[in-house]
Amino acid sequence: QVEPVESGGGLVQAGGSLKLSCAASSNIFSIHDWGWYRQAPGKKRELVADITSGGSTNYADFVKGRFTISRDNAKNTVYLQMNSLKPEDTAVYYCTFVARVPGGTHPLGSWGQGTQVTVSS
Repeated sequence: QVEPVESGGGLVQAGGSLKLSCAASSNIFSIHDWGWYRQAPGKKRELVADITSGGSTNYADFVKGRFTISRDNAKNTVYLQMNSLKPEDTAVYYCTFVARVPGGTHPLGSWGQGTQVTVSS
């Protein structure tokens, strides 16, 4: 069972920080690779960051140096620490388990409700 629930979004000013959580009800959480995606109004959903079962991380260019993805296998939870937020980071953020393979990262789970992040200027 992999049914992630995102939380931690909110309204912050530019330059501020938020920490998102993705809780998954799965007894095999630790064997999956996990990713954070986001979708802004009028735009396609895009990969933000992912982390493999072994802890290897990957980041989109637009968040490198600002965001950090991590995981706590004991809590079946993936985190996204977001610092130095910009107005263009405004989007609904989603998590899902993914496949990290040569050539890219591919989402495998169903999309949930996500959590809204709004960054004001």
